[in-house]
Amino acid sequence: MRNRSLVNTVKQRITRQLLRNNQTDSEVILWQYLRGKELGLKFVKQYGIQNYIADFCCRSKKLIIEIDGSIHDQKEAKENDEERTKYLESLGYKIIRFTNSEVLNDLETVLNKIKIHLK
Repeated sequence: MRNRSLVNTVKQRITRQLLRNNQTDSEVILWQYLRGKELGLKFVKQYGIQNYIADFCCRSKKLIIEIDGSIHDQKEAKENDEERTKYLESLGYKIIRFTNSEVLNDLETVLNKIKIHLK
């Protein structure tokens, strides 16, 4: 019998790769600012934490940035997001969320909010 945690790790690695290769426009735009250490710290994208995958994570500050599409407006998705947030916060992470629209239409405000959380 296979080690269950290894199977999950392989599955999660494949999922992270798929997410990295199929980013939304808003994720691509924000990543341009996060990847170059333009904000002064290193970020990683599609970062696995236990059973969850964070869109972007600054590991040194334990800051997770999530970019949410309209699917996150649905009741079930909201409940899942709340459960996920509580769990990640119990590990010491701070989660900030932005909508696709915020990133696409008001990037300056998004970046300023991220800077505030990095202080």
